[in-house]
Amino acid sequence: MNSLAIMENVRRYRTIASLYRQTAAFRPVHSCSLLAQAKEWEHRAVAELEAYYAAFCSAASGNAQTYSASCAA
Repeated sequence: MNSLAIMENVRRYRTIASLYRQTAAFRPVHSCSLLAQAKEWEHRAVAELEAYYAAFCSAASGNAQTYSASCAA
């Protein structure tokens, strides 16, 4: 997977998390579950970035490995 596709995934994940947070602000009865969903999407974005940079550093050090997204949706 190339870096542009990975950054697009991260952007999408963070957009989804933002929408959950915005919805939580207007639906206080459901805010706990909505904020938990937002946290999960943020976690996916971070995991995507970590996997990409781990693969990048590994390739840069001469240990060529293929990238696989651990949290692809």
